[in-house]
Amino acid sequence: VQLQASGGGLVQAGGSLTLSCTASGFSLDDKSIGWFHQAPGKEREGVSCISGTDGTTYMENSVKGRFSISRDNAKNAVLLQMNNLRPEDTGVYYCATGLCYGPLSDFTSWGQGTLVTVSS
Repeated sequence: VQLQASGGGLVQAGGSLTLSCTASGFSLDDKSIGWFHQAPGKEREGVSCISGTDGTTYMENSVKGRFSISRDNAKNAVLLQMNNLRPEDTGVYYCATGLCYGPLSDFTSWGQGTLVTVSS
């Protein structure tokens, strides 16, 4: 089973994008879903997570106040709303399932990711 991230693209600094994480064959409703960012030449890092247990959301410090995470259960999707984008937000964004307070290595069902490019 794999998740699929989509919605990336090219945007100017200060612009917005909405990324979508979807799955086929199983429901995301009760799954904790994390979003991860891999900048060019750097390691993959956690950006945000939404708990499948109680809906608690977690945001990495650099995106607090700019990004938000939510569920669209009708579409079996988890969305990452990205506002006020910065050039350093450029990279490939992945979603995966795991425990929001757990290490990145425990997340599974990684998809191919979606590329976000923010021009200055």
